[in-house]
Amino acid sequence: MREAHRISNGSAGARTVADIVTNDDTNDISLSRYHTVRLMKKLELVNYKLPKHAYKKANREHIVISNSLKRQFAVTETNQVWSGDVTFVSTGNRWAYLVVVIDLFAQKPIGWVISHSPNI
Repeated sequence: MREAHRISNGSAGARTVADIVTNDDTNDISLSRYHTVRLMKKLELVNYKLPKHAYKKANREHIVISNSLKRQFAVTETNQVWSGDVTFVSTGNRWAYLVVVIDLFAQKPIGWVISHSPNI
């Protein structure tokens, strides 16, 4: 049980520890999660959860940009109107900002950038 708890870096709860021990091919041990709870308490094995990400509050107002399109998206030629958006993508161990700019006439990307900080 200690090995199963160590494999999970201490984050596995009773269900996961029971699954790890039960599915281990090197032994013939079958554990229920309830039995695992009792054994984990006896061995003083405690699982932990990662804290939730705390978002920072803005300390100043955003710049107000005028709405020059006024929701009229009927574009008649290329490179007349570009639009952009920002989203988050997972890069494995951390999150990154993805910014994409598209031409509204061609509806194809003009360019993109990915960064780990918001001040690209």
